[in-house]
Amino acid sequence: MGNSFICRRKKDTKDNNGTRSKRVGGRSQRKMLSEEELLHRQALSMALHQHQLSQRFDGSMSRRIGSTSSRRHTDPLANNEKKVVESLENIKFKRIVLIHGEGFGAWCWYKTIAQLEEVGLLPTAFDLTGSGIDLTDTNTVTTLAEYSKPLTQYLETLPEDEKVILVGHSSGGACLSYALENFPEKISKAIFLCATMVSNGQRPFDVFAEELGSAEHFMQESQFLIYGNGKDKPPTGFMFEKQLMKGLYFNQSPTKDVALAMVSMRPTPLGPIMEKLSLSPEKYGAGRRFYIQTLDDRALSPDVQEKLVRENPPEGVFKIKGSDHCPFFSKPQSLHKILVEIIQIP
Repeated sequence: MGNSFICRRKKDTKDNNGTRSKRVGGRSQRKMLSEEELLHRQALSMALHQHQLSQRFDGSMSRRIGSTSSRRHTDPLANNEKKVVESLENIKFKRIVLIHGEGFGAWCWYKTIAQLEEVGLLPTAFDLTGSGIDLTDTNTVTTLAEYSKPLTQYLETLPEDEKVILVGHSSGGACLSYALENFPEKISKAIFLCATMVSNGQRPFDVFAEELGSAEHFMQESQFLIYGNGKDKPPTGFMFEKQLMKGLYFNQSPTKDVALAMVSMRPTPLGPIMEKLSLSPEKYGAGRRFYIQTLDDRALSPDVQEKLVRENPPEGVFKIKGSDHCPFFSKPQSLHKILVEIIQIP
């Protein structure tokens, strides 16, 4: 539980000292606000200038952004963080791969990356095919294998004795399931963050069916579909209108993170989320899965998330109160604490 700080102000007096005290307090408050704004401005600038970045997002930009204010202030939780660092020193597998959900990119993990690096872990975030700054035309991405290619290529190049911890957000959970089935020996743990933890023979879209209606109805009636090959051809992608997106995904997120998302999100390829997964008990079923529920989520309701873990039980279930569909924005500290807790499970 974090510490609470209550600022008590003495009664105003008529002398100049009281006036001066107010001015000093005002300057201090403005300084703290400006430092907070600097963090978000830098993150927003990162998104606006994505074309200048390399295709793989390694977290170095986020580390610099996340450290801006910490260089000037003493962290009240420094001692606790030191203990966490010490407890993680003996963890065998420290590589964590962060997989974004529909419409997002590696950019959405900027807070999580900074926090994980600060405790000595090795996070990596990818742009899935056609997402973030990946230049692939979204309309050409038709299969989950193609969509997940940046992840599978990374897993293929891992040394034989190396394993990673996967974290998948929203529809990125399908990529985790795909990886568990195809690279079970490379994955230490798979963490589904309010994600599509599907069962064998299920489509990622099926998880959202209660909110969006049946796949058939969505394909015929949705106003958010994109027809990259022409109106006479099947739809190739979808993207929600901005106001709807704010209500579904960001109902508890800071305004500046929402602004970052609004200039960074891209259409989602339709093919991968409409594909039925073939998952075996020997591979996928043997993987160590964990699920993090978000309890103020309007995109994937708590009831749906509860149904997922009931029908396809993971090893452990964790919950974030007051979080919308994007806890890396709305509840970054809570998310970080849970990730570290899962990582430390033997």
